[in-house]
Amino acid sequence: MLSLPRVWEAVSDGPERDVAKFRDELLWQEYARHVYARLGRATRSGLRFRLPATQSAEPWPRTMACVDRAVGELESDGWLVNQMRMWLASQWSVRMLAPWQQGEDVFFVNLLDGSRAANRLGWQWTAGTATGRPCGFSRFQVEKRAPGLCSTCPHEAECPIDDWPSNPPLEATEPHPHLRADPHPAATAGPEHANEGDRADAVWLTAESLGDDDPALSANPALPAVFVFDGPLLARLQLTAKRLVFLAETLADLGQRRTLEVYLGDPVAILDRRLVAATFTPVPGWRARAARIRPVQTHPWPWLRRPHRGSAASFSAWRRHVDRSEA
Repeated sequence: MLSLPRVWEAVSDGPERDVAKFRDELLWQEYARHVYARLGRATRSGLRFRLPATQSAEPWPRTMACVDRAVGELESDGWLVNQMRMWLASQWSVRMLAPWQQGEDVFFVNLLDGSRAANRLGWQWTAGTATGRPCGFSRFQVEKRAPGLCSTCPHEAECPIDDWPSNPPLEATEPHPHLRADPHPAATAGPEHANEGDRADAVWLTAESLGDDDPALSANPALPAVFVFDGPLLARLQLTAKRLVFLAETLADLGQRRTLEVYLGDPVAILDRRLVAATFTPVPGWRARAARIRPVQTHPWPWLRRPHRGSAASFSAWRRHVDRSEA
């Protein structure tokens, strides 16, 4: 709903140190989108390392107060602060050695902001499959970030996470060839300017871009917006009800300001023969459907930093290329 460039500008008048830290977090979000835009579904595999899954026990034992509180918020609210996301991801993949992909799926179907780009890279970063340096989770972090929570736990006297976890047995893998160099950065980034063909009769919106400042929406203020709940995709993903309700509430809010059409079914079939304007979206699903729907207008994605052809093997390597291109 809020583009990264809009959020970047909105904090410009804050305290300098806080602004720098917050914007660094926004750049990490952008980095995750660049990696996903390049590799797509290949991010389902470890980017640079593989973590053999050997544990079949419950990855999130709810008898632990810290785990129960975090999982409870995930399931009831569909929202977690970043620290708790790291706690759960580390408990699942680093300490319990459960497959990180399964944990990432649990996050994805529950989180209101479930993004394959940021969510998947966050799990890989925590498990160590992106960097080779897994993130541990221990009682120290709980006592620092949630003082008083440990005193409510039945394991207070004998805490199972009292000590730092051992590093899991990561195995180096051959990285995807496009991780270190993108041979087609223009295809990854999409158009720099609106590619306008015939006159559109509607704006096609997706869950990746539902804010009022969606580029295609902004460029066509008089046109109705069209959103299709993708029935076949939803049947496969099994998103939780609260996430679907959040989408419905967001659409209802948008419908108060402009004409809105909402459908359930196959987007390709429903939008067949419609002359739609759309915003390029750097995810595999949008690209596959857009190739068949063929929007008559394609507007640029609002990148915070436009994708480059250099290395994205790590955040620091990606950042160096970004900084050089801006110099």
